[in-house]
Amino acid sequence: MSHTRIKFCGMTRADDIRLACSLGVDAIGMVFAQRSPRRLAIAQAAVLRTDVAAGIETVALFMDNAADEVNDVIAQVRPTLLQFHGLEDAAFCRGFGLPYMKAIAMGEEGGQGIDWSARYPDATALLLDSHAVGGAGGSGHTFDWSRIPARSGKPFLLAGGLVPGNVFEAVTVVQPWGVDVSSGIEGAPGIKDEARMRRFVEEVRRADLSR
Repeated sequence: MSHTRIKFCGMTRADDIRLACSLGVDAIGMVFAQRSPRRLAIAQAAVLRTDVAAGIETVALFMDNAADEVNDVIAQVRPTLLQFHGLEDAAFCRGFGLPYMKAIAMGEEGGQGIDWSARYPDATALLLDSHAVGGAGGSGHTFDWSRIPARSGKPFLLAGGLVPGNVFEAVTVVQPWGVDVSSGIEGAPGIKDEARMRRFVEEVRRADLSR
């Protein structure tokens, strides 16, 4: 059976993190982007980090944050993976000594005509999201999946507008390495909904069984 990785992002509460871990997600995302309503203080994130089960990635998300802030998060929160959502170049992303993912803006015809794998050759994966260039993620909108670049050997996560009601189709049609969800499992920004979390995981696994 295929195993599509699941990342729950924008986590702000210990109970939500513990539930996500019990559901078998592969990664927990904590946001430090300044414009995000899900942004965590470093001290708050350090406490939440203790609720992430062993073997599950702790992902720290940044968007054009200063290098000093990234280093502070690394020192205090101890993420296992970094995610960069802004205009950071490859040299900046790899400069912290941790694996990283780079988000690619696919909204408003973005993301096309560029070999992103070559631009970020040492990225663990790319994350294809529905925001426009310069915009923040978490929009709750999908993008046209037919515009996903041709496979180049770099794993990618599909993000943007995924919800329990469409993630089965997303996995079966796009066949991504992983899926990333934030607003699609929420009742309010940063406040996850238990029923939506459970159904999202169930739908991904149902899609995996069908492939």
